[in-house]
Amino acid sequence: MNWILLIIAGLFEVGFAACLGKAKETTGIESTYWYVGFFICLGISMLLLIKVTQQLPIGTAYAIWTGIGAVGTVLLGIFIFNEPATFWRLFFISTLIVSIVGLKVVSH
Repeated sequence: MNWILLIIAGLFEVGFAACLGKAKETTGIESTYWYVGFFICLGISMLLLIKVTQQLPIGTAYAIWTGIGAVGTVLLGIFIFNEPATFWRLFFISTLIVSIVGLKVVSH
């Protein structure tokens, strides 16, 4: 169950990065809504990470949490914010995914 919560926490990390991206593209009340979404996603992500680290090693949990956030945010940038999908970006994102899976495999 902790691994599922950790994945969800990582997805909420992607959510708060997405909200920041959208907030900088908007103005006025719409921007405020995106910042509210940012703080909600941030809070949920942190609370889940705190809960998970009570059972999983902090180093493993944090590395996986940030890895999910990094991979998700890069993919979000490519698909939503039209950032470039170069060979090297995709190559290094792939190595990050392999590393995240490797940490899961070797962790108890």
